Amino acid sequence: MISKYFQRQSLNVGGALRLLAIASLSAALAACGGGNPGNADAQASTRSAVPVETAKAAQQSITANYSGTATLEAVGEAQVVAKTSGIVLKILVEEGMHVEKGQLLAQLDADAANNKLAQASATLSKAQAAYDKAEKGLALKITPKSDYDSIHYDLENQKAVVAGAQLDLSYTRIVAPISGVVSKRSIKVGNLVQVNQAMFDIVDLDPLQAVLNVPERDLDTLKAGQSVRMRVDALSGKTFDGVIARIAPVVDAASGTFRATCEFRDTTRTLKPGMFGRIEVAYDQRHDALVVPRNAIAEEDGESSVFVIEPAPAKPAVPDKAKGKPGTAVAAETKAPAAPVFVAKRRVVKTGYAEADRIEIRDGLKDGERVITLGRNAVRDGTEVQVLDGGKAATDAVALSRVAERGQ
Repeated sequence: MISKYFQRQSLNVGGALRLLAIASLSAALAACGGGNPGNADAQASTRSAVPVETAKAAQQSITANYSGTATLEAVGEAQVVAKTSGIVLKILVEEGMHVEKGQLLAQLDADAANNKLAQASATLSKAQAAYDKAEKGLALKITPKSDYDSIHYDLENQKAVVAGAQLDLSYTRIVAPISGVVSKRSIKVGNLVQVNQAMFDIVDLDPLQAVLNVPERDLDTLKAGQSVRMRVDALSGKTFDGVIARIAPVVDAASGTFRATCEFRDTTRTLKPGMFGRIEVAYDQRHDALVVPRNAIAEEDGESSVFVIEPAPAKPAVPDKAKGKPGTAVAAETKAPAAPVFVAKRRVVKTGYAEADRIEIRDGLKDGERVITLGRNAVRDGTEVQVLDGGKAATDAVALSRVAERGQ
C-alpha cells in the first residue's frame, strides 16, 4: 500500500512538471509574435544583421596635395661681432627693432683709436716731407737712387699705418651688416668687449624659408614655382601662401628623400624663424572625380576594396491566420520584416587622389552606390547588414539595382 501511494505521488509530480514546461514554451512563442512564424523569422533576421553606416559615392572636385612639416628659417642671418676692443658707450637698438644695412647699432670708446690715428698721421707727414726732399735731390742728382727708394718705401708703409688706424677707428662704430630685425643683444653699456666677441644677432624676416624632405617617389610631382600653403599651429592655424623656390638636384641615398625649399614673404612680419608649419602643395585637381570617405577603403594584400550594400534577396511571405471561432473563415495577412535588410558585397577598387578625409575612386564603383563607412570591419562578403540610415539607403540601392537590371 505504501509503495503504491508513492508511485501515484511521483506520477502527479512528473505531470505537473510537463505542464509547466509546455506553459513556458507557449509564453515564449507568444512573446516572439503570438506564435506567428513569419514574425519570428523577421525578428531573427533583423537581430542577425550587422548594423552599419553608409555614404554615397558622388562626383566632386578633388585636389591632389602633398603635405609635410618643416621649420621656418631665415634666409639672411648675421652675428655682429666686435672687430676691435673697447668700452661700450652707447647702445642704439634693442631686440625686435628693424634695422637697415649700415645703420649704427652701438658706439665703442674711440679715444685710443683716435690717438693711434693722430700718431700715425703725424708720422705720415714726416715721411711725406722726407720723400718730397728726396725727390728733389734725385732730380738734381744730389740724392742717391737707393736712398730715394728707401724713403719712398717708408712713405708707403706709413700710409698703410694711417689707413689701418682709420679702419680701427671705424670699428668703434658698430653697424648692421644686413637689413633685418635684431633678434638678440649680447652686450650692455659699460662692457669691455674684445675682438670677435658677439654683440648682436640680426635676422632678415623677408623672405623666410622652410625645407621639406620629400620622398623620391614625388620627384616628378613637385616643381619649382608651384604654389604652397602653410598652416602654423602657433598662430591658431593661420595660413600663409608661398612658393617652391628650388628643388634639390640629388636624392639623399640614406633617407631616400630630396629637399624642396619653400619660400614665404610675409609683409606683416607675423612669421618668425623657428616656427613649425604644416605645408601643403596642391599639384593637380580633378573636377569630376568619383569620391567616397577614406574610412570606406580597406587595404588588404596590396588591394584596395570597399563594401557596397545591395538589397537582400526577397524572402517568401508567410501567411498569418488570425484566431477566430470554430468554423469561421479568417483572412490571411502577410508580415514584412521590421526594417530593411541589405547584403554587403566586397568590391575591389582602384583609388586615385586623396584629400583630407576623402579619396578618389577611379575604377570599381559607380556614381550613387553606397559604401559602408562605419562597421566595415565587422562584415564579410555576403554579410547581411542593417543600415542605420536605412530609408535613404533603401531608395538608392533599389534604384541602382533597377538601373543595373535594365542595363543587362
